[in-house]
Amino acid sequence: MTPANILSVRNLSIAFGNRIVIRGLSFDVHAGDDLAVIGPNGSGKTVLLKALLGLVPFQGDIVWSPAARVGYVPQRVAADRQLPLSVYDLLAAKARFLKLSAKEIESVAEIVGLSRDLLHANVGVVSGGQFQKALIAFALLGNPNVLLFDEPTASLDELAEERIYELVAQLRRQKGLTVIMVSHDLSVVHRSANLVLCLCKDRPCLGPPQEMLTPDMLAELYSAPPQYYQHQHDHRGTLTGTGTKL
Repeated sequence: MTPANILSVRNLSIAFGNRIVIRGLSFDVHAGDDLAVIGPNGSGKTVLLKALLGLVPFQGDIVWSPAARVGYVPQRVAADRQLPLSVYDLLAAKARFLKLSAKEIESVAEIVGLSRDLLHANVGVVSGGQFQKALIAFALLGNPNVLLFDEPTASLDELAEERIYELVAQLRRQKGLTVIMVSHDLSVVHRSANLVLCLCKDRPCLGPPQEMLTPDMLAELYSAPPQYYQHQHDHRGTLTGTGTKL
C-alpha cells in the first residue's frame, strides 16, 4: 500500500460453495476518491462491499490504511420496520455502543437534514427517503472518513433518489470523504465518480468514467445495449437531459 492509498485489494476471490462470485480482483482506492462499482445482477457488487467490511470469507488481501474509519449504508435493513422503534432510538443504540454523547446524534441529524419531529418518529411511518437519510446518519456516527454505499436509492422514487445523491455529494465535499458506492444509475456515476470498477466474471476493469461508460464497454459488460431514459429533474437545475440506468 502506498502512503496515498486508503484501501488496497489484491487477488481477491470470493466463492460460496462451488459458485465463484469474484475471482482475482485487484484495485486501489486513494483518500478522497469517489469509486462507483457497477455490473450486472449477480456480479458480486454487494458481496464485494461485505468482503471489504470483513462480513464474508474471502481469499486474497484486503488492506485498509490505519487511518481509515469506515461507515456503511446498506441497501436494505433486515430489521422489522414495524417495531416500536424511533429514528432517535436507532441512532442512540449505536451512539451508546461507541460511547458517544447525545450531541453527536444531534450533529449527524443536522448534517443529513433530519428534523426533530422526524427523529422521534417511528421508523415504520417515515418515508423511504427519510429512512435512507436515517441510515446515512447512522453510518456517520463515529466520524468515518470512508463511506460504503450499497445502492442507497434502489427502492426510492426519482425525486427522493436525486436528493439522496445530492446529500452524498455534499458530504463528500464538506467532509472530504472517500466514497465507495454500488450504483445502478449510470448518469449519477458519470457525473460524480472519478473511478468506476466494472465487475464481471470474465474481466473486471477499473478506470475513469469516460473510459468505462462508453456504449461499447457497457454493451460488453451487460451483454446488451444500455437502456437510456430521459432524466428531467428541474429542481435547482441539478439534472436534465439523458441518463442511463441499469
